Amino acid sequence: MNYTILFTILVLVIAGWYAWRYYTLRRNLDNYTKAIRQKPEENFSNAKELESLSSAISSLISTFDIQHAILDSERSRLATVLDQITDGVLIADTHGLIQFANPAAGRLFQFANPLSHSIVEVVRNHQLVEAWRRCQQTGQMQSESVELPTRHQFLQLVVIPDQHTSGSLLLVQDLTRLRRLETVRRDFVSNLSHELRTPLASLRALAETLQDGALDDPPAARRFVDQIQIEVDALTQMVNELLELSKIESGRFSLDRSPVAACDLLDSASQRMQLQAERANLSLRVECADDLPNVQIDSQRLEQVVVNLIHNSVKFTRPGGEIVLSAEAGIGEVRFAVRDTGVGIPAEDIPRIFERFYRVDKSRTGSGTGLGLSIAKHIVEAHKGKIWVESREGQGSTFYFTIPQ
Repeated sequence: MNYTILFTILVLVIAGWYAWRYYTLRRNLDNYTKAIRQKPEENFSNAKELESLSSAISSLISTFDIQHAILDSERSRLATVLDQITDGVLIADTHGLIQFANPAAGRLFQFANPLSHSIVEVVRNHQLVEAWRRCQQTGQMQSESVELPTRHQFLQLVVIPDQHTSGSLLLVQDLTRLRRLETVRRDFVSNLSHELRTPLASLRALAETLQDGALDDPPAARRFVDQIQIEVDALTQMVNELLELSKIESGRFSLDRSPVAACDLLDSASQRMQLQAERANLSLRVECADDLPNVQIDSQRLEQVVVNLIHNSVKFTRPGGEIVLSAEAGIGEVRFAVRDTGVGIPAEDIPRIFERFYRVDKSRTGSGTGLGLSIAKHIVEAHKGKIWVESREGQGSTFYFTIPQ
């Protein structure tokens, strides 16, 4: 009996001790929780019973802080990329209201602040809007390319559906430069075909004439052979200029620079072209001050530029006209000019006058390969200079180029 009472008392004491421990732990845990909520930055680990729990919670807080910092860094990196890329990025909700827009999107659509505006308001093109609507209806990616004539732009829109939010991601690319390069390539092929067709047709006709009996007439045969030689020389010149242009554009040529007086450059080019100008009944003269600074140039190549410009003026200036070469000092540069009183250049042709083979319609009957101005442009730019033309149809043209001192 005594053992039973003692055992009961012992059980009650142990149960009471555990109850007291549970009550103390629960009270400390509640106090610790309140303290963390009030001051999460402090580390409350005074109670020995809570040391392990405090250490675990502190470790969790440190891990959370590290992960939060990593997420902030990745978000900043992504924001920097979206701000710097040239493609436009728009995110719209299911109703078409824009929730995000990078700076490029605003520039491409010429809309200052696209946020909270509808896609219809920002895009303002029915073809692009229809692409977005098709994406919303079908849930599939859509792509559309359009030309904006008023802005002289080609835009491509890719719309990607967001399966989670029922919204859409819109990617906008400016294809204007690519389309312009494609136009240049197409025109180059067309012009090259035209330039080759004429001399090849002449060579074929001359050869057939000789085969049909002209060989039996020595004087006629001599004329035909001479004409064949002229056509072959024209083809040879074209091939040489194409090779020269290819070498220049690919950067596989170097400049042999030396100090040259600006007037000497013009005088040398004028002397080379003087006879040709006289045959065309044109006046060719140089206006140049003796006190101009020297320029560091490849004199042979830059003289080729001046000769090409003079040759161009001779072709399109009527007999009795005038060609004037001049140079003047600018701020850190010398500006050269070749002015003529020729037929001038139509305004719509001026932006493309330095393209390979590009010639205005009236010049199709003229001689030359159509590569001279393109070669001149590349040589001037290799000297870190600029070349341009000012012209009015019927009132002559002035070609300018600058060379740094």
